[in-house]
Amino acid sequence: MLKFEEIKKNEAINAYISGADKSLAALGFTEHSFAHVTKVAETCRYILSTMGYSQHETELARIAAYLHDIGNLVNRIDHSQSGAVMAFRILDNLKMDAHDIATVVSAIGNHDEGTGVPVDAVSAALILADKSDVRRSRVRNRDKSTFDIHDRVNYSVKSSLLKINGDRDIITLSLSIDTRYGSIMEYFEIFMNRMILCRKAAEKLGLTFKLEINGQPLL
Repeated sequence: MLKFEEIKKNEAINAYISGADKSLAALGFTEHSFAHVTKVAETCRYILSTMGYSQHETELARIAAYLHDIGNLVNRIDHSQSGAVMAFRILDNLKMDAHDIATVVSAIGNHDEGTGVPVDAVSAALILADKSDVRRSRVRNRDKSTFDIHDRVNYSVKSSLLKINGDRDIITLSLSIDTRYGSIMEYFEIFMNRMILCRKAAEKLGLTFKLEINGQPLL
């Protein structure tokens, strides 16, 4: 089986990730480079290993996470679909097993809230891991006076933690928000569709999704 560490060291893949992030930087989007995809990969591992899924499925989720945003190299619009097609060609050329390619490509193609559906455990983990990575350090703009709503909301998040409870029936995203920069209402304004997709992804894993902001349960 093709391993996550092999994917992580692949120069071509890393060039695509870097190029995709440069495209998003030009558009003023938050960071989508190695810090993001690595964090998403590790969160996928946490979710699936905690829920008792196999090491094989966990490894596929980590690979999907590392590759999930390369479609931004083509265009931000429909980046999940273009990224899935790119991933197919990459993984096929690397001689990955066809069934494993199918799982990875499906997860990448379904990770975006516009059209995404958690079709299996790997895609569900990717959705939860991706949408929970909200943090101040992803904001590129350092001029607070020119922040748009996405900058304000992301910058306002001082910390975020995605945690599965001991009974393994609830997954909670806990955010600490500095309301001087972004309000809780603004968070819901831009992230409501993402939270709905997270709820569906959690259900696919047999979990109930909950959201806490500043210690207060909101979902």
